[in-house]
Amino acid sequence: MKSFVTVPENSDFPIQNLPYGVFSTKEDSRHRLGVAIGEHVLDLGAVKSFYPVQFHDALTSTVLNPLMSLGYEAWSEVRRITQNLLLEGSELHKNTNLQSTALVPLSSVQMHLPANIGDYTDFYSSIHHATNVGIMFRGKDNALMPNWKHLPVGYHGRASSVVVSGAPIRRPFGQTLPVDGADPVFGPCRLFDFELEMAFFVGGSPTELGERVTTEEAAKRVFGFVLMNDWSARDIQKWEYVPLGPFTAKNLGTTISPWVVPVAALEPYKVENFPQEPQPFPYLRHEQKFNFDIKLEVDIKPAKGASTTVCRSNYKNLYWTALQQIAHHTVTGCNLNPGDLMASGTISGDASDSFGSMLELSWKGTKQVQLLGGESRKFLQDNDEVVIRGHCQNDDVRIGFGTCSGVVLPAKPFE
Repeated sequence: MKSFVTVPENSDFPIQNLPYGVFSTKEDSRHRLGVAIGEHVLDLGAVKSFYPVQFHDALTSTVLNPLMSLGYEAWSEVRRITQNLLLEGSELHKNTNLQSTALVPLSSVQMHLPANIGDYTDFYSSIHHATNVGIMFRGKDNALMPNWKHLPVGYHGRASSVVVSGAPIRRPFGQTLPVDGADPVFGPCRLFDFELEMAFFVGGSPTELGERVTTEEAAKRVFGFVLMNDWSARDIQKWEYVPLGPFTAKNLGTTISPWVVPVAALEPYKVENFPQEPQPFPYLRHEQKFNFDIKLEVDIKPAKGASTTVCRSNYKNLYWTALQQIAHHTVTGCNLNPGDLMASGTISGDASDSFGSMLELSWKGTKQVQLLGGESRKFLQDNDEVVIRGHCQNDDVRIGFGTCSGVVLPAKPFE
């Protein structure tokens, strides 16, 4: 396939990708649905006449939820029509007047949250990350908790504090226990961290309370993937997480990339699912490959310094698949809605430079992570910018996710 829209070499957004997002411009503040192509955004509302009328309301919405709710077959049809519109010789290619309004330069747009997120669940699905954390806090002999290989561990996060890439994140205040056995103290977080994650949006019709979704059905429930940084206050987390798990250490902000890459764009990059031993319960089993070779990296850029890549990991390191996450999430009858967000948990590899958090890279603060220009970090400092990138590569085709970035602001003092 070749688009009439110029796609620069190594662009994240060739015609084989076509991720969805929500954008506005200075000239037009309306939130609109768009598809990224090269260095432009195709305004889907401006070209709605090329799509069946039953799709028009979804394509002219201000969020992706209505499109997500249409279901798998509709997503396939919208994608097919969109690709055809962007091919050389298409009706849009011939209509230069329509192009001038429908194709908006990426450089002129402001991106927004792609969906209204009703619920957000964060899993803990990387075996290397879980093992590393377990070794730090419990030792090698008890690294993984007894349940870890039997079910996708997760917790319900705070949907209201999910923000789009570029939004700053403020260092939180909270209770911590600097010295084990002593009294807790209250103050700014000292051990502020990033977590390299990916997440997917749920689509399809809402399910009823009490209804389960099987792993087979789940394959048509995954609308698309985004990059995620689940910012974490490690010292607050250590004190508060017993017995009910993460709370204020995690609700301070979660950043996602603005472009939602559809599963169809990732099909050529499927790899074998991570080997699972012991074999999970029948409701968690599936033969379908639903693991992806997505190359991930994290940069840290101090306020006055160069950007340094501190981590290179890969989505394929996840032990539990998205299909298993959905099946386990709904095995109790928990209902799903289009726009629900489900995250992977920190994605770490088996090499020290593939660890997806400062907690692991500094090994609980026992060593420095070197940055370019002579600086070093154990955890994040004020005004550091964290940038996450991800892409798939196959021959000359690159499927990218854009960036997921945020700057750490100083803690807001109590008056």
